[in-house]
Amino acid sequence: MVWTIEEAQQKLTELINAASLEPQLIYNQEQPVVAIVEAELFQEFLSWHQQRQKPPLADTFTQLRQICDQENYQMEIDERRNRSNPFID
Repeated sequence: MVWTIEEAQQKLTELINAASLEPQLIYNQEQPVVAIVEAELFQEFLSWHQQRQKPPLADTFTQLRQICDQENYQMEIDERRNRSNPFID
């Protein structure tokens, strides 16, 4: 069912009961602003959302450094040198 903010305020109990059956959308000036869902569905969403998130790049590099330390791996880095720059030349 679709609700306006005013209807949702006036019929909160009915809104909560309906949300146990299916998600309830609340609109403000014909734009959806809120979806009311049962708690179990929301918990499932949170679990799904956390599984989808990628770890920050900094965490990935930290993990890579730890693996290199465990494997006694030393990365060879070439000596810095000047290269030609077509924008300057």
